Amino acid sequence: MTETERRITDIVTPLLDEVGLRCYDIEHRGSTLRVLVDRDGGADMDQITRATKAISRALDEEDPLAGRYTLEVSSPGLERPLRRPDHFVGAVGETVTVKRVAGVEGERRVQGTLTAADDDGITVAVATDDDVAPLQVRYDEIEKARTVFDWEPTPRPGSAGRGKATTHKRVTTT
Repeated sequence: MTETERRITDIVTPLLDEVGLRCYDIEHRGSTLRVLVDRDGGADMDQITRATKAISRALDEEDPLAGRYTLEVSSPGLERPLRRPDHFVGAVGETVTVKRVAGVEGERRVQGTLTAADDDGITVAVATDDDVAPLQVRYDEIEKARTVFDWEPTPRPGSAGRGKATTHKRVTTT
């Protein structure tokens, strides 16, 4: 986290507390300032709208960024980015995908269940041909990581309890 991101975190955290949210992450890239907010059970649109207005006013008053920028306030989403040790600790037990920095021995991209996270790194249970093997990854070896949401198909109306719907074609030859 940059010094600017820390300063913005200090500004927005009490404002988010007032609307029942917590600051998940702050990301300042180019002309975009992204404030990711969350709460147990997920943030609703009313809370995000109130937070956006309060944050916008406070940033106008404090003016922590030079130049023009676009403020985005949103939830981290179903597939949330994992950038800090506390993000990884909060995701233990979930499926994650990790892209490792170039030059690290082993697979560059791994997916599996995050089984542990501490101050030094993470452990991911990765499926192998025969078994599941723990893979330890230091934070300095991680280029990018996020949780993975299992996108199951939505059942068709009226098909609940009947299993998957299938389509059959009759092929005739003459």
